[in-house]
Amino acid sequence: MGRIFQFELERDELNQRLGGGFPEGSIVLIEGENGSGKSTIAERLAFGFLSNGYTVTFVSTQLTTKGFINQMYSLDYPIGLHLLKDELLFIPVVPLIKSAKSRYDFIERLINAEKLYEKDIIIIDKISELVKYSIDPEKSIELVSFLKKIASLGKIVIITIDPVDLDPDAVSLLRSSADIYMSLKSRTVAGEVKRSINVNKFTGATGFVGGIIGFRIEPKAGLVIEIASVA
Repeated sequence: MGRIFQFELERDELNQRLGGGFPEGSIVLIEGENGSGKSTIAERLAFGFLSNGYTVTFVSTQLTTKGFINQMYSLDYPIGLHLLKDELLFIPVVPLIKSAKSRYDFIERLINAEKLYEKDIIIIDKISELVKYSIDPEKSIELVSFLKKIASLGKIVIITIDPVDLDPDAVSLLRSSADIYMSLKSRTVAGEVKRSINVNKFTGATGFVGGIIGFRIEPKAGLVIEIASVA
């Protein structure tokens, strides 16, 4: 059996609730609509991996470098030293997304950006924003094949998507190709936002995997796992 990549933090139970870590070579799909918490989950995973001695590449369509650093510190995920030590490589692609000229070749650019894939864990948040203008059935297969190739090198590839960004066939292909597939749900109850991680698939788990994991996001605390799951 290959390695298990742990993202354990003492302050929450996310690692324990998700099988004790992700198996080596996994493609992890985190799916959710706007505001469901995809980026926060990705940021929590990144900090957890860094805290357990792994290296991380984080590609963001949402934040500039300054915005990412501010966001991480606002959640009490201090990543300054990890950046200085080159344990964390942060790549903002906000300027590229705004450039109409470059939006149509993102898949090729992703595949050819070798430096992105040198770290242990590669997180792309959110990949649907990157490829929505350039993806078609053939490109979908090409992208999935490439992600599998990277994962097969003993890495973890984590991608987030908003399904409304992509063709349903592309979404189905990503879901079926993922080793671990989680969808995020949110609803408002009595004025309070209730969020949950629904674990739809988890291949190779070595420990207990919670089917539905309730969580909330708090300033200066980050991700907080709810004791009672959200139905």
